Amino acid sequence: MVVLIDQALSSAPVARPRHPEKAGRPDTPRLPKPAWLRVRAPGSVAFAETMQIVAEQRLHTVCQEAGCPNIGECWEKRHATMMIMGAICTRACAFCNVATGLPKALDAAEPKRVADAVAQLGLDHVVITSVDRDDLADGGADHFAQTITAIRQAQPTATIEVLTPDFLRKDGALETVIAAQPDVFNHNLETVPGLYPRIRPGARYFHSLRLLQRAKELDPQIFTKSGIMVGLGETRDEILQELDDMRSANVDFLTIGQYMQPTLKHAEIKRYVDPAEFEDLKTIGKAKGFLLVAASPLTRSSYHAGDDFARLRAARRAATQAR
Repeated sequence: MVVLIDQALSSAPVARPRHPEKAGRPDTPRLPKPAWLRVRAPGSVAFAETMQIVAEQRLHTVCQEAGCPNIGECWEKRHATMMIMGAICTRACAFCNVATGLPKALDAAEPKRVADAVAQLGLDHVVITSVDRDDLADGGADHFAQTITAIRQAQPTATIEVLTPDFLRKDGALETVIAAQPDVFNHNLETVPGLYPRIRPGARYFHSLRLLQRAKELDPQIFTKSGIMVGLGETRDEILQELDDMRSANVDFLTIGQYMQPTLKHAEIKRYVDPAEFEDLKTIGKAKGFLLVAASPLTRSSYHAGDDFARLRAARRAATQAR
């Protein structure tokens, strides 16, 4: 109530909170960051050039909006992950730094601008993600499809990876995206099912799992991919069960990374997972039948995505020849 009075009496404009739903929450503890999570600050010429192209095309990137720790390394290689449909999400996940609220109308020119940026950056492999758009009848599926088509026209040799929302209660949305023929369909489960009410309250674990399974059913040749964060309070047994769930859904590529707390209002980090434990999970994942597993403290969905896609194709060829 005091905040409202202060805003009404002040003549200065008041910035909208990035996470209004979290503003009233008590601060959560923040663990000191271990040495293995240190990253080099961005500042190369290539980084600046990537930033300029993104700015000139008036695009959003998940690298910036989610505060990715790998932005310096990736942008130095001119690898930016485009985030379409605006920078405001209709969900309020406890782990995510993307702004929450009511999004603006879709920009019909955005697919072409994304494609132009992909061509300017000279990308061989591009990752396209988005905010959740529960306000749209199709969840933004057609906008994804238009973006894929535009990239195919502007950069025909590029392979395309989409990291989509869950399209919860959006009948036909997944079919629209798959019909546009991306090379990789990615949807992150994010955490174990027992933590969904606290960490991912707007989503449903088995719906997300079924989305991944359905993508493979619609196009058996597509690569499917999903990722989880660790350090949120999950147990080892819960992680291993989730890996089994993913394999039951025929997920090809698994990513596992350390959860990083964006602000004191976000979900707290329960523990930092040692690099040796990530190596152990990578070994287990391969044994369970994933074609590829990327697991490290700094692993994120689109981290080294182009190199990983080449390895993914090679792993499928090797598996096919071994039959």
